[in-house]
Amino acid sequence: MRVIHLSTVWTIVLDVLAWLVLQPGMAYVAARLPLASLRPEGWLYRSRAWERDGAIYQTVFAVRRWKAALPSGGQALGSFSMARLASSDAAYLRRWCVETCRAELAHWLQIAVMPLFMLWNPPQATAMLALYALAVNLPCIIAQRYNRPRLQRALLRATSACIKTGGLRHPS
Repeated sequence: MRVIHLSTVWTIVLDVLAWLVLQPGMAYVAARLPLASLRPEGWLYRSRAWERDGAIYQTVFAVRRWKAALPSGGQALGSFSMARLASSDAAYLRRWCVETCRAELAHWLQIAVMPLFMLWNPPQATAMLALYALAVNLPCIIAQRYNRPRLQRALLRATSACIKTGGLRHPS
């Protein structure tokens, strides 16, 4: 529902400025959330049966081929770097799982702001901007939803190994 009518040039300028502010803004908001609020077993983040523990993303999208090419924004925001797995330590894997939730949330938030663009864009432009928002953010969401179950299995193995060796009394 367009309520602000601007010339085409000013509409484009506002669109570009809005994306330049909103995308990193939503990432910044997600980066500042406390770790305790990002639970991999939570409603948004838990793996659904149809996802087959992330395997659907490899089957449908061949995610292993391209996920390494995605940017890792966590470190740029003063958070956790997810550029590459650096350890098989249980605490590190647990943190990585939580950070996949943070990254996924940041990209959902970047999609969620899309309706704001309806305020000043005609329907056709809004549709194009929605496609942009999906094209930019869904690959990142897919990568997180693919990686998280794999990390959770690695965490389970690391925790089990720790228990067997007496290094940990019970998993947390």
